[in-house]
Formats: sequence, structure tokens, C-alpha cells
Amino acid sequence: QTQLLESGGGLVQAGGSLRLSCAASGRTFSSYSMGWFRQAPGKEREFVCGISWDGGLRSYADSVKGRFTISRDNANNTVYLQMNSLNPEDTAVYYCAAGLRRLPTAITNHYDYWGQGTQVTVSA
Repeated sequence: QTQLLESGGGLVQAGGSLRLSCAASGRTFSSYSMGWFRQAPGKEREFVCGISWDGGLRSYADSVKGRFTISRDNANNTVYLQMNSLNPEDTAVYYCAAGLRRLPTAITNHYDYWGQGTQVTVSA
């Protein structure tokens, strides 16, 4: 079983940047594709981005392309989300997820493990 813990959220003004981290426990991190999802109040969870087990394939939602960058450091069992040019519509709880699939899929059911989330709030 893999446990995930997000960190790095906070309050930032529009146009600012944040970097989220997701630390995984155990020794199986490198076997998983990783994804970031987010959920705003009253809305369903949505896909943000994903990365394959070796970091060779990345996928982004249209809403964050060119602004967000996902990366991973398998030696430290950590995946990152660099968020630039933030706007108020990015406000949400951000979750990291892990799944035993080769592709960084946008389908939530394809992920097996989830973190508890970290709040990101972007002021106008």
C-alpha cells in the first residue's frame, strides 16, 4: 500500500506561483504513474496533469497547459507540481494520485492511491 501526502498549498495573488509536493511512503513509488487532480467547492474532481513512471510522458488539462509543470524525483519518492501565472479559477483542493498504469490517464478510477489534498487559494 502506498500513502501520499501533499504539501505546498497556500494563499497567493493572481499572477503568482506555487509549487506543490507529493511525498510517497514505501518503496514502490517508481512503479506508479502519478497524477494531480483538483476539486473546487461545489464541483466535481477534475484532472490537472499526469506523469508516467519514468517521467517520459506528461499530460495536462487544457486549462493549465503552459502554466503548470509536473515532474518527479523517484530517488526521493516525490512528485511536484509547479504552478505559474495562477488565477482565481485555480482555487481548489489539489490531490495527488498514484496508479499502476503506464499512461498518465485523466480517468480517476485508473488511480489506486490518493492523498488528502492541499488547499490552493488564488486571490483576485
